[in-house]
Amino acid sequence: MASALFALALLAALAGPIGLRLRRHPGFVTGRDGRLSTSTALALAWTVILVWLLLTILAYGLTAGGGVPYFQGSDGPLSTLTTVYLPLLGGPYAALIGAKTVVGIRVESGSLVKPAPKPTASGRRPLRELIANDSGRTDLVDLQYVVLSGVTMLYVALFFLADVGGGLPRLPSEIWALTGAPAGAYLLNKLATRANPVITQVTVSEGRLTVEGGGFTDPRLTVDDTALPATPDPATGALTAPLPEATRPPFTVVVTSRGLRSDPFRYESPKPGVPAQR
Repeated sequence: MASALFALALLAALAGPIGLRLRRHPGFVTGRDGRLSTSTALALAWTVILVWLLLTILAYGLTAGGGVPYFQGSDGPLSTLTTVYLPLLGGPYAALIGAKTVVGIRVESGSLVKPAPKPTASGRRPLRELIANDSGRTDLVDLQYVVLSGVTMLYVALFFLADVGGGLPRLPSEIWALTGAPAGAYLLNKLATRANPVITQVTVSEGRLTVEGGGFTDPRLTVDDTALPATPDPATGALTAPLPEATRPPFTVVVTSRGLRSDPFRYESPKPGVPAQR
């Protein structure tokens, strides 16, 4: 019991400062577009988990474990490090490196659009971005990657806390698939994602509709399936169009570019002092 409490205290001491640092300055876990990066966040989380396991085992071995003999032998506390835990860490890092490479190449070649996200009132990025696409809608591939990785982390942590003295939990070597397979699906999704136009913000002012986002090449703008004459802003790339007098919020905005359709953006009348919500 005492060793488990010590392990939890060490986890808090390790993860707490990292969490506070990221809350104030999340740039370390954001992608090149300014949104929270799923692959970076999960790779960091697995790194923290593995470092916590190793530090706790080291502290236990030097105190209650009796020193150097505790770490020796084929059944020592680190015996499953290379067969189970490094592969568990490898999947998220492969996804991180692969995703950064794929996105970078596709953005530079013009086959993928990554517009800047709309700012938030607090200045912090919402955690929902970890499971959402660039339009803010839940992405099933990102969701499964986050959920399965979280469950696997919980699995490892609970088995470790149940027997800290036993070292790294003797988990089946196949458990790497719980991070490797989701990471592979996540990376394939980055390869397969089409360069759809992305709507990040819609505003209405003095009878004119402004649509912000990216990928608006030869755009067709519709509001509730009614086409509007859209004019691109050469400076920002935003689309502006006169809003018919009969149109009242809520309404749905869609941009079609080169035959590709954006996710529908639901515009509602903002409350005083509150930005419009999707």
